[in-house]
Amino acid sequence: MATNLVVRNVEESVVLTLKQVAAAHGRSAEAEHREILRAALTRPARRPVAQVLASMPDVGEDADFDVRHTAA
Repeated sequence: MATNLVVRNVEESVVLTLKQVAAAHGRSAEAEHREILRAALTRPARRPVAQVLASMPDVGEDADFDVRHTAA
């Protein structure tokens, strides 16, 4: 269900920038505002750290990354 949203007391410079960005994207300021809100609020789900680590490629031995074994 679509709902109206009113945003008050927005600085003139922000409104001007919104209109400029909207024009550059070929949209109305209202459509640009909707897109900004949608993009900001619909982020991908966070993955557990274990899943992120498991997805990393095997690129070497542990010693390759040990700072104590670097050449001086």
